[in-house]
Amino acid sequence: MAELDALEKWTGGLLMKLAAPARRKAMLEVAREMRRSQRTRIAAQKNPDNTPYDARKARSGSGSPQRDKKGRIKRTAMFMKLRTARYILIEATPQGAAIGFAGRVARVARVHQFGETDRVAPRGASYKYPARVLLGFADADRDMIRDILLKHITQ
Repeated sequence: MAELDALEKWTGGLLMKLAAPARRKAMLEVAREMRRSQRTRIAAQKNPDNTPYDARKARSGSGSPQRDKKGRIKRTAMFMKLRTARYILIEATPQGAAIGFAGRVARVARVHQFGETDRVAPRGASYKYPARVLLGFADADRDMIRDILLKHITQ
């Protein structure tokens, strides 16, 4: 985060020279591109530092792999719905941009983001989930933000 503070100090004065609608437009573009990069990174099942997510814990009890109703083994990636634009919300103002989750999915995202303990099912067993960083800054994201801001400042 220190790099973002340095970026804010460096571009802050230049961005303030832009009119408020132009700043909001720049922040909206940053937020959209950040959402896009977060979605592709979550689809690739990687943390911002490019390490893979911890694998799901195998289901216990029956000793068989996780199966759906028809008996096929499920092999879907984690966070399929969570990474859609419907759930990753963005907000842009002339003062800044925000990206995050809202509503019920925010709780699920927080549990995985910080590796908290939660119930596996309602009235079910508790489980300490490993931290899987859903929203974070990779090096490419920092470069992308810098490039977008420079593009808007130089126009």
